[in-house]
Amino acid sequence: MRRAWTLAAIVGMLAGCASVPLPEEPPPAPSTPVPAAAEPVPATPLLQGKSRWQPVPWSELPGFDQDALHEAWNAWLRSCERPPAAFVPLCPQVRQLSIASAEEQRAWMRQRLQPYRIESLQGPAEGLLTAYYEPLLEASRVPTARHTVPLYRPPATLSARRPWYTRQEIDTLPEARAQLRGREIAWLADPLDALMLQIQGSGRVRLTEADGSQRLVRLAFAGSNEQPYRSVGGWLLQQGALRDASWPGIKAWARDNPQRLQEMLWSNPRTVFFREEPLDELDAGFGPRGAQGVALTPGRSIAVDRDSIPYGTPVWLASSGPAVQLQRLVLAQDTGSAIVGAVRADWFAGWGPEAGELAGRLKQPLRMWALWPR
Repeated sequence: MRRAWTLAAIVGMLAGCASVPLPEEPPPAPSTPVPAAAEPVPATPLLQGKSRWQPVPWSELPGFDQDALHEAWNAWLRSCERPPAAFVPLCPQVRQLSIASAEEQRAWMRQRLQPYRIESLQGPAEGLLTAYYEPLLEASRVPTARHTVPLYRPPATLSARRPWYTRQEIDTLPEARAQLRGREIAWLADPLDALMLQIQGSGRVRLTEADGSQRLVRLAFAGSNEQPYRSVGGWLLQQGALRDASWPGIKAWARDNPQRLQEMLWSNPRTVFFREEPLDELDAGFGPRGAQGVALTPGRSIAVDRDSIPYGTPVWLASSGPAVQLQRLVLAQDTGSAIVGAVRADWFAGWGPEAGELAGRLKQPLRMWALWPR
């Protein structure tokens, strides 16, 4: 999904990669804890795109012995639906270990995986953690006196014109509006809700049909106009309009300055198009599909720079700040247009108002370690 500026970044989702067949007869998982391997740490760092992976001992990972690994295992099982090639031989064991104890899971990880501290090519090992989420919104299938803000499917001409029209051109040019006519999926009451949905990349929508009936659906990322992303919070800071560029701060400014709302929205030329997906009971327990092509797990999925961390990589994440204290296993399963750099992650916080409040304020230091097969 991303997800991207996370309430500070746009979520731009990419297509998932093809499934990789797994061995038919998986090796048995260990039934008892395996002692921590006494193997020497490899001396040679790995270069992975924009990042350098520095091999380290397991003891460098803060909080590794305290994490509730079974929560992360759900995300790992999802990654094994479309694993990177290096993890194909391990996925049968990952599946078997889903019913193992945390001690068994930890011992297996120490035996089969090597931790690498992720650094930028320039050397710094500290980066930035933000968060994203799925908004839960009310919408109408048809326009009403209250619901006047459309959400669109991709236009038929999207692939023929790159980049496509800007946000301002979509609102003002007759030719752009004509190409979107009939592509409306739903209508919202608040243009800031529409912007938020586009920033997050997907959302849950309680949709009122034309006959008055209601149902819960997911609007998932289906494409963008490929225009550059510009943060509306950054624009407001440049204008000297506010000091708090969090989402609550942006909404408060918009309430107080309705005459400049359109100007603020047009400062970000990028817009996102959606597709409608059913949301049954099983799907409702997970997030949307991320760029890896698997459903995201709240609290255990992250969006990363795909040039620094391959999709499906288990990552140890450590971040301490005013919003949250995190030391946990997560899976790299998504990306976003603003998620750039070696030590950069967007944490999927879940859905609804509480997740939105966290995502709107989370912006704090980050360290990461990739866990790669030995």
